[in-house]
Amino acid sequence: MLKQFPVTAFGIWIVNALIAVLNGIFRNAFITPWFGEHTGHIISTAILIIVLSAIIYLYVSRILWPCPVMTLVTIGFVWLVLTVGFEFAFGHYIVGHPWELLLADYNIFRGRIWVLVLVTQVTAPVISGLFLKK
Repeated sequence: MLKQFPVTAFGIWIVNALIAVLNGIFRNAFITPWFGEHTGHIISTAILIIVLSAIIYLYVSRILWPCPVMTLVTIGFVWLVLTVGFEFAFGHYIVGHPWELLLADYNIFRGRIWVLVLVTQVTAPVISGLFLKK
């Protein structure tokens, strides 16, 4: 499976991770003070999904296409593993957040929609490929 993971995909994941961090800084500095924590979380997540989707589409269309669907599936799942690993390792060991706080962002029943970013990372490469196939 990993042999189908292009090196450029790791570079795009780094870019996406930096954008996610900048999005979090922007949320804390500007969105949350204006809209509150919960609404700020939703707005920030929506912004991140839109930006990541655009970057992923451009990456697939300009660098990868044409490529096998399995490559796109592999990229999405590797990005998912990298993101969750980074979020928990960085959030806990570097920033010092407790595990409970990190896990709280995955509780959709409390209005935390961060999981949609992960769904976007997994599905956007394949969806981009489907759009390009037409």
